[in-house]
Parts: sequence; C-alpha cells; structure tokens
Amino acid sequence: MLIFDAHLDLSMNALEWNRDLRWNIGDIRKSEARLTDKPDRGLNTVTFEEMRKGNIGICVATQIARYVKKGSSLPGWNSPQQAWAQTQGQLAWYKEMEKDGQLRSIKNLKDLEEHLKVWNNSPSESPIGYILSLEGADSIITPDYLQITWEQGLRAIGPAHYGPGTYAHGTDSIGGIGQKGKDLLKMISKLGLILDATHLCDQSFWETMDYHEGPVWASHNNCRKFVNHNRQFADDQILELINRKAVIGIALDAWMMVPNWIRGESTPESMNVTLDLMINNIDHICQLAGNADHVGIGTDLDGAFGKEQCPSDLDTIADLQKIPEKLKTRGYSETDIEKILSGNFLNFLKRNWS
Repeated sequence: MLIFDAHLDLSMNALEWNRDLRWNIGDIRKSEARLTDKPDRGLNTVTFEEMRKGNIGICVATQIARYVKKGSSLPGWNSPQQAWAQTQGQLAWYKEMEKDGQLRSIKNLKDLEEHLKVWNNSPSESPIGYILSLEGADSIITPDYLQITWEQGLRAIGPAHYGPGTYAHGTDSIGGIGQKGKDLLKMISKLGLILDATHLCDQSFWETMDYHEGPVWASHNNCRKFVNHNRQFADDQILELINRKAVIGIALDAWMMVPNWIRGESTPESMNVTLDLMINNIDHICQLAGNADHVGIGTDLDGAFGKEQCPSDLDTIADLQKIPEKLKTRGYSETDIEKILSGNFLNFLKRNWS
C-alpha cells in the first residue's frame, strides 16, 4: 500500500549530519561507525532507497532552524537571521534533489494528482513527492517573510517547536501566542498555509484554535493517554482537531510511545517498544472519532533519533509496510487501512487545495 509520511526531517539529515540520502542504508551506517557526536550515528533508518522499498511515495519534508535567545539551554541559532539562512540552505538542498530526480515538489492539487499517477505507474523509478513544511516559525523574521516562503513552495507551518518561541510556546514551556502569534496566524490564513498544531503547548494550542479558522493538521503527535507528557495530545485536544477535520500523524520516537523512557539508558527491547504501540495510538484516535478518518502516519524517523530510540521491529523506514497486517489483526478493513496509510492526508490536501 502507498504510504504518506507526514513528517520527515530530510534536509536536516543532509545538511546538519552530512548524510547523502542517495546512498544505501548500509553505506551510511558504515560511514558513521566511528562518529560519536549524536546517539543515532550508524543507526539511521531513512534513505531514498528505503522509502521506495516501503512505497513511501509522498511525505511532508521539513525545514527547521530554531532561534534561541541569550541564556537559553536549548540548542539553536543566536539570531532569527541566522535561522532564516539555515532554512534557505535546506531549501537549496531540496532543489538539488529535485534536479537529481530524487524528489518532486508538490505545491497544489495538480502537482499532487500528477505525482500520484506517475508514482502508481512506476514507484521504483519515480521521484518521491514532498510537501514543504516549516517546523517551528522562529526563522520567520517577520510575518511578511511568509510570502517569500510561499513563493518558494512552503505549504505547511508549525508556529512552535521546543521551548518558548517568537510566535508561540512549544513543548516543555508554558504560555500563549501573543500579538506576534496572532499576526503570524493572520498571514498563514491569508496565504492558505496549513497550520501544523504539533509541538504547541496546551495554552498556545487552545489560543491558536480559538483564533485560527483555516486548515489545521498535526503532522507527528501521539496520545497523552499512553504517555502523560505535554508533547502528546490530551483527548480534548484530539477531539478539537477531529471537529476541525484535521488528520493526526502518529510518530515513532520511543519516548513518545512508552512511559518512563530514559534517554541514553532505555532501549526499545528493554521497554518493549514495537509498532504495536503505534497501532494503540492509531486505534485510540479512531475510537474517539468513531471512524478511521482522522489519523495517519507521521513517523519523525531520524528526527535526531534512530534505531536506538524507535520500535525494535523497525530496521528501516521500509518496515512501515508491517503496519497494514497489524491493523488487519485489530479488525480494520482494507478501506480503513488505506485511509490510515495515505488516504486521510491525501483527502485532506484534496479538500483544502481544491
């Protein structure tokens, strides 16, 4: 089945961690065997080849560059201008991958329909479709910069990432969106960008929902029912998104899947982290909705973690093809499985881009 992955940090892997995603997975892992700068060296899961093997024919691919103020303990750039420049470098990499025939930018309904037709006819030889998204808006120096990003192909944006941001408060922080956040939301609505609710802290989430009337999704967010942390959505937040016809992508970062995960100590095997936990999150959203229309896949694979912190039964992103059988075992019909794997996000785009 075709898979739509709603969150992959492809350019971050290429530019910050020097991974040529055109290499096969074994060569990348071998090249990183002696590197120790980050925990997932030699343990990455995503390459273009593995995406094609898994029929991940379309994804939401990110630009990401956090701006941090003086005194912050979070990693990031020391000015919005530096963060902006980093996202421009990431954009340049996407364009080079388009020239190389690896990726195809999808900006509108025509692009989407043409890509799906070509991909379905020849997935092993076709460019992988990608929709450009900005994770965290701190690199947007002023809301007017969104016009530039729109012209560059940006089609989705999350106002916050971790900590307090320029336009909203994100994971592990407390606060609202303020006037700057409202100004950003106005421009998002004006341009027709998709608002990504992922990473918004509770207060910023609800203030954003009250203020913003445009299309919204959550590219990679799990359920607080299973891991009681502000990074996950509580049931009332999930119901709000369902009422707004949103789709929520389920992520594969182990600490978001099982409680009491300790970074650097816990292992997927010791904590029994498998793709079945992903199915639990999918099923919970379906039960709240009363249907299978509001949940999808948003793995965040290699988003600063690899095999050391993802399901033990996943070696590469191609193993997402294990999901259909697991859903079938839970009683899901083939129609609903197709919705979860790709149909819900595709229908969201067709509805909002029409």
